[in-house]
Amino acid sequence: MKYSEKRQSVLDGGAVQRGNKSWWTAHTMSYDWTDKSALVPLTLPWFDDIDRRFMHAARLFSADENPFAEAMSLTRLAGKRVLEIGCGMGLHSEMLVRAGANLTAIDLSPTSIEATKTRLDLKKLGADVREMDAEALDLPSAEFDMVWSWGVIHHSSHTGRIVREIARVLRPGGEARLMVYNLEGMPAYITFVTRYLLGFWYGRSLDEALWRSTDGFSARFYTKDEFADLLAIFFDTVETAIFGQDADVVPLPGLLRRHALKLIPLSRQRRLASQRGAFLFATATKAAG
Repeated sequence: MKYSEKRQSVLDGGAVQRGNKSWWTAHTMSYDWTDKSALVPLTLPWFDDIDRRFMHAARLFSADENPFAEAMSLTRLAGKRVLEIGCGMGLHSEMLVRAGANLTAIDLSPTSIEATKTRLDLKKLGADVREMDAEALDLPSAEFDMVWSWGVIHHSSHTGRIVREIARVLRPGGEARLMVYNLEGMPAYITFVTRYLLGFWYGRSLDEALWRSTDGFSARFYTKDEFADLLAIFFDTVETAIFGQDADVVPLPGLLRRHALKLIPLSRQRRLASQRGAFLFATATKAAG
């Protein structure tokens, strides 16, 4: 679909959500798009392979063995009710279950639901995995202690509706831990220089350039202030952080980047990633009552 057609459909949120569902069903987020895994999909070796790729890409998030441990608050989840929005291939679902959470995981894509259920079945882990649109959660109010979502809600036709739904299903004092794309991150700046400025004379907008530069049928980028302001409508406190990957530290083609990274101490790589990374992460807490 051309951008102009996508852009027109923004006026119809239902059309955007149908586009989102179709896109993510056809393009599963398996983190092997540049070097496809030769293993049989949805088998234990295949899950192990894509997990290794994903965890390596996240290595600058934290010095912990599991770079998501702190962001996901894994040490505090035993016995807690957790909702995951956008389970994808199920790696974070697995982490949450292994941490002792009572997990409900949802996704708009039936392919993702199949993958997550298959993963958990293969590993003899249990969770409530459902196909569901996060803009209208078919879940009780004040049901969950935490809502986790990594790189999902900015793809929605109405991100604000999802945030409102998250606040509704959280218990008083509960937390939302959410990642969206960072408008002030390295990829957005590169897109601005290489796509928007060069396309400006052809009437292309920055929004169009950003949308075309990333995955998904649609996507939004947020500044820290914009995302914090959105969350503050529904939550009592909001804290933000930036996470980045190798390409945010050294924005060069892969082969050159690998050589350049060898010259930069790991501690400095993490510091640079936390300053100009592609991912904007927020922890939002619902008022206790």
